[in-house]
Amino acid sequence: MSIFIIAEVGINHNGSLEIARRLIDVARESGADAVKFQKRTIELVYTRDFLDGPRVSPWGSTQRAQKEALELADHEYAEIDAHCRATGIEWFASAWDLGSFDFLRKFDLKHNKVASAMIGNQDLLEAIAGDRKPTFISTGKGTRSDVDRAVAIFRAARCPFQLMHCISKYPTPDHEAQLESIPALRVRYGCEVGYSGHEVGLAASLRAAELGIASLERHITLGRTMYGSDQAASLEPAEFRSLVEAVREPRAGAARERE
Repeated sequence: MSIFIIAEVGINHNGSLEIARRLIDVARESGADAVKFQKRTIELVYTRDFLDGPRVSPWGSTQRAQKEALELADHEYAEIDAHCRATGIEWFASAWDLGSFDFLRKFDLKHNKVASAMIGNQDLLEAIAGDRKPTFISTGKGTRSDVDRAVAIFRAARCPFQLMHCISKYPTPDHEAQLESIPALRVRYGCEVGYSGHEVGLAASLRAAELGIASLERHITLGRTMYGSDQAASLEPAEFRSLVEAVREPRAGAARERE
């Protein structure tokens, strides 16, 4: 079975539609199956006190200024949709609130994604499961009871899903990747399991591929020195291309790893 490869843009576009387009092109040219974004309604996801708190960024000195700058406008998502359809790559996004999920449904996307930070949000889980589209569910910030409940919700709704093992540490040292969780999740829940990696480099992702994952998600960036909390745990274009090639052609990838 071919591994479904997802290039996660997330918020690495830094609020720039032009950077978003360039990252979409990197994903497509590298041979990824899909590119993924994040969609949040800032006022619903964060408290007012948090948003008014201090944070120095290129856009101001508060959390609100930084968070709002990183959110693409609705019309920009329409342009992302048009660009992906024109260039022939699928896109989807993790919705962090019900309003964002309703917005994304306008585009008739093929997949949904539950971000690990949202795995405890029962209302959101039930809404996504009710859509009955194949869904990737990240487990990184969830407890065992959170994952149990998510699986139960999706099975009750008869919504196809797969769990994605991940460690919510940016970046994740290879020795903390806990890849043994991949077969453990497969056995416990009797479902397909993917891997959402936040490490630096390719080694842990390639080991995950050897464990029979159904999907592989990695953040991509134009450069790890760019501003942003996720950039350090992302792959630059040449690295992402090498990862895709290694996963698609394991023998060639193994040879490159030895060089």
